[in-house]
Amino acid sequence: MKIAINTGGGDAPGLNAAIRSSVLSALKRGWEVYGIRNGYGSLYTDDPFIRLDEDRVRGITMRGGTILGTANRGNPFEMPIRQENGSWEVEDRSDRVVEVFEEHGIEALVAIGGDGSMHIANRLTEKGIRIVGVPKTIDNDIWGCDITLGFDTATTTATEAIDKLTTTAEAHQRIMVVEMMGRYAGWITLHSGLAASADVILIPEIPFSLDIVADKIRHLDANGHNYAIVVVAEGAVEKGGERFVKGKKAGQAEILGGVGEYLEKELGERTGKESRSIVLGHLQRGGTPSSLDRLISLRYGAAAIRAVENSNFNRLVVMQENQLRLIPISDVADKIKTVPLDGDTIRTAQEIGICLGE
Repeated sequence: MKIAINTGGGDAPGLNAAIRSSVLSALKRGWEVYGIRNGYGSLYTDDPFIRLDEDRVRGITMRGGTILGTANRGNPFEMPIRQENGSWEVEDRSDRVVEVFEEHGIEALVAIGGDGSMHIANRLTEKGIRIVGVPKTIDNDIWGCDITLGFDTATTTATEAIDKLTTTAEAHQRIMVVEMMGRYAGWITLHSGLAASADVILIPEIPFSLDIVADKIRHLDANGHNYAIVVVAEGAVEKGGERFVKGKKAGQAEILGGVGEYLEKELGERTGKESRSIVLGHLQRGGTPSSLDRLISLRYGAAAIRAVENSNFNRLVVMQENQLRLIPISDVADKIKTVPLDGDTIRTAQEIGICLGE
């Protein structure tokens, strides 16, 4: 068996652990393993693969990032091509992916990625490439999967950042607004905000009212709590408003951001308090993976190789009730897992007095 591994989309802590586990499990079976550099990007070059052996993956479990590199503009069905006039257009170059796999004798692909990567993987399976997916995203928004690799570390990083911002907010009697990643799902924001005892948590699943948020801050002030911590997901939206979008490039999803700065200005004006905002951004993607992320990433990687061995192709390895299961990639391709509004985490936030903007 000759297989390839790729990591697509944004990086996440735990990727290297999944790569290592997949490689060692495949080598144990006598297979050849190759890594695709920078998403699918290297498939259009003269040197598309890196040979992966024990030496290349030794000692990488604790490292953040990905030794293979990644890209969020590498969709082979919408590949950005620079035109002579300097503009960018997208072309469908997916047939070349199939050709490269055939030319190099690649019999299966372990695709490690998030919802966008699984959408691409599903379309490639329709072209005959045999794929097993591994769920990677700090956003934790892959449908049918309880926890994705990278989420625990990102949430821990965000929690620690809020903890640090709380002390400076208290010292200066300020409103501190913290904008989080997560795109259209509020998992990171909700979990880190709740863990760090934020006063206000705003997520995409619950459109917020500025009046209600301002009332919460005034209530805190009236009761002697002269600072406030507001955590907001980048995809959060005001009632009757639209998401804050910074732009969109060819072959790339829209870039969210700006809601934190908006809240800083509006809440400062409405409450009369000094206000500051900070965007955690890519800080949430980096750093050493937590022990939980290392463990589940190793489990995911080994399970993907077992699936290849058993010819369980076009499946995604998912965690459900702490058990690894396989579900069709097609079930996941065009869905996201959002925060359930009737879940106990939301109820906990409500019952301990955190404002959710509603």
